[in-house]
Amino acid sequence: MNIIYDIYLILVLIGALNWGLVALLQFDLVAALLAGSGKFGNINGVSRIVYGLVGLAAIYVAAIYIWAFF
Repeated sequence: MNIIYDIYLILVLIGALNWGLVALLQFDLVAALLAGSGKFGNINGVSRIVYGLVGLAAIYVAAIYIWAFF
């Protein structure tokens, strides 16, 4: 595997962990680390960039799996 795929996979895992924490504990890990508050919906510019990167990484990883399937 190449380094770009590994980075994208790590971002997807961070996003999955974050959403799991939001669902179970109503705690936003990205907001806690980057915006200073674990309250869901507390977004600043840096956390918005991280959320965008996580979304792009998910699209990339999904495309790789779909491409491999067909």
